[in-house]
Amino acid sequence: MKIAIDTDKCIAAGACVMEAIEVFDQRDEDGVVILLDENPSEDQHDNVRRAAHACPAKAITLQE
Repeated sequence: MKIAIDTDKCIAAGACVMEAIEVFDQRDEDGVVILLDENPSEDQHDNVRRAAHACPAKAITLQE
């Protein structure tokens, strides 16, 4: 799995962080998503899928 984020779309809702805290974080100054791991381990894949689905701005793109 490979993850791409579009920071221009991000609205800083934090849903991704709540679903996959080991893969996503938020910038302190504005809350925009930070990708911590572009290629997460297989045990994180379900969390990442939930994070992408939960993103209200659809700023997370997954390539399986």
